[in-house]
Amino acid sequence: MCVMLALGACSGTKVPEASAGAPGGSAAAGPRTTYPLTIDNCGRKVTFTQAPRRVVLLNGASVAEVESMIALGVQGSIVANSQSYGVSDDPAMVEKIKAVPTGGVKLNQNFEIPREQILAQSPDLVISTWAGGFDDKIGSIGQDELAKAGINSFVTPSNCANGATSPRPQDVTTYANRTVESSFDLLTQLGVIFDVQGRAAEVVQQARTSLAALPSPTGARKRVLVAYPSMSMMTTNGVPAVFGGGIFDDIINRAGGVNPFGGLTDQQLTGINVEALATSNPDVLVIGLYQPDDDAKKFAEQLFAKFPQWPASKTKTYTSVSDSFYLGPLNAVAVKRISDAVHAAG
Repeated sequence: MCVMLALGACSGTKVPEASAGAPGGSAAAGPRTTYPLTIDNCGRKVTFTQAPRRVVLLNGASVAEVESMIALGVQGSIVANSQSYGVSDDPAMVEKIKAVPTGGVKLNQNFEIPREQILAQSPDLVISTWAGGFDDKIGSIGQDELAKAGINSFVTPSNCANGATSPRPQDVTTYANRTVESSFDLLTQLGVIFDVQGRAAEVVQQARTSLAALPSPTGARKRVLVAYPSMSMMTTNGVPAVFGGGIFDDIINRAGGVNPFGGLTDQQLTGINVEALATSNPDVLVIGLYQPDDDAKKFAEQLFAKFPQWPASKTKTYTSVSDSFYLGPLNAVAVKRISDAVHAAG
């Protein structure tokens, strides 16, 4: 159990390996994709004549897409990946991402792959975690220009409204209400596109089974604060980055907790100050890890010393998460870790 009632360490959890024997390296049986395949992605019709073979992954401060493709066993189709993260709740994931080709791309000042470098990869598909990734104002490339060059584009379905100039009302609603199901939807849609539907169903079902095995919450819900101390640059007050709303609230709710900053927008979260943290009174502190040398024990001790009035400080109850707390294939890991901590807190 990755809960520290006395300050200590915990191990990670792996994404199941894709096995050999079927497209994408999966032996899982399932329906096959019939090409040409036409899908609706953020209101755009995208047609695939075959499973993509030369994929460029834009950055977008995400690892959801590269980790999902690894979980599906189709990372071999990636010719240029710009997504990475310093630490993972799957002990093997960091090395797996490092093994994916980068195509030698270098990000611009907006931390995105420049237009010329995208085209130089001769991709048949470019994937962005958000609609804004295809905004030429950040030095990237527009979807219309890609289409004219015969190159398909794809935006992670739950993020269609993020960075879009005129998002559809349904996309705005979907973005505001992202949940763990949004991660499953990404896996499922990639499974169809890459003709590994059986593998996608397997990965999703394994996650659902893990979630169903967790104990049901009893009594009053514990207050769960998720803070990433090494992301303090994301806030305007120099405090740890605090996450809330959408999928973050859903993960905490599934674990039997309640987020003291639940429902807040990204802009509201960046403005959280010391006073707001002091009165959040978490029963469970979740330390978010971002950099390879992040130390959950050290961060927890610092926050407990700074806010001794917290119930979590008095019981020294904390756990840690890294990439499993974001959109991607590892959400069940975050739910379990937080659930263990919630139940340990009494």
